[in-house]
Amino acid sequence: MKRLILTRHAKSAWDDPLTPDHDRPLNERGKAAAADLGQWLASRGYVPGKVLCSDAVRTRQTWSGIAPALPATPLMELKPALYHAGVDVMLAVLRHAQADVVMMIGHNPGIAEFADKLVAQAPLNPEFSRYPTGATLVADFAVDSWDQVGFGQGVTVDFVIPREMVV
Repeated sequence: MKRLILTRHAKSAWDDPLTPDHDRPLNERGKAAAADLGQWLASRGYVPGKVLCSDAVRTRQTWSGIAPALPATPLMELKPALYHAGVDVMLAVLRHAQADVVMMIGHNPGIAEFADKLVAQAPLNPEFSRYPTGATLVADFAVDSWDQVGFGQGVTVDFVIPREMVV
């Protein structure tokens, strides 16, 4: 059994129009949401053994907000290929993962499509298809190795968006 925690970065700042997209930081709401997400994950025992993170500033800051709440800080690996990745790239990155519980932190529109294609049945939450900032899917896969994962194999365990979080 493998578990994926699939997270879109928290809310980012648009204050400076000259800041390149890759370098946009989280805004204050995003920083608070990332910390809340860490608490939510920890309270439910959703603790990754490895984190695969886009190298954009906002995804790295999302992880930095989540990590302090977890009982043991998992190893985080920056994956430049996850920056605005499509579903095929995201699946290829996931198939190389080694831990039993993996967290991926990425961007829309790819992450919404990836989440939708991975699970056999989408969560009932109407926000799932939009996958707003901070949205997190927890899905289980009945496989021995990540290289066996394919679309439609995931079983939805949980799904949350920041404004619905109860920590």
